[in-house]
Amino acid sequence: MRILLVEDDHELGAAMREALVLAGYTTDWVKTAGYALHALKFEHFDLLVLDLGLPDCDGTEIIRTLRSLRKTLPILILTARDSLESRIIGLDLGGDDYVVKPVAMAELCARIRALLRRNAAEGSSLWRLGRLELDIAGKIARIGNENLELTAREWSLLAYLAGSSGRIVSKEQLIQGIGGWDQELSPNAIEACVHRVRSKLTHAGVNIRTVRGLGYMLSEQSQ
Repeated sequence: MRILLVEDDHELGAAMREALVLAGYTTDWVKTAGYALHALKFEHFDLLVLDLGLPDCDGTEIIRTLRSLRKTLPILILTARDSLESRIIGLDLGGDDYVVKPVAMAELCARIRALLRRNAAEGSSLWRLGRLELDIAGKIARIGNENLELTAREWSLLAYLAGSSGRIVSKEQLIQGIGGWDQELSPNAIEACVHRVRSKLTHAGVNIRTVRGLGYMLSEQSQ
């Protein structure tokens, strides 16, 4: 899962990013609305944590822009504005949760988990193909009744391919989808990760196919 954190306070932003990374989320951090909108336009994120008091414009403009484009990205508003009016405005514009600073990092992570579960439930939190089952909300992969042991990156890659099941996913899409800006994933790193995940799917009835020159496809193995 990849989160975009928009927070202009350096100390608070660094602490939140560290907490989110420790919780297992790939987290990219920007300090202005302009950088946030640029990132949201060109890259994939699973959730937005948004401060409202930004230096270049009010954070509510980001919400207006996203919802006017019909983007359903979950938005957690995290702000010092504690008035009832501000809460109502933020939620009516399209925010999914509203948290007033200061907030304990454990509570922030719990609220993020709740939003991601809710978002998964609106689609499907369980994904199945062959004998492979993915619990998207719980970040658990199973073959039959046996849990697969996956690293955070391996899980992210498998979940991304599952979400694109039956379609070819390029290395560039995987680099953007599972890596943060500071991770500098290379095509070779993607290849190595695919190899590790593929080796763990031996008895799953599915396969990660390499489509030469194009990318990878997760599909059910033919009998």
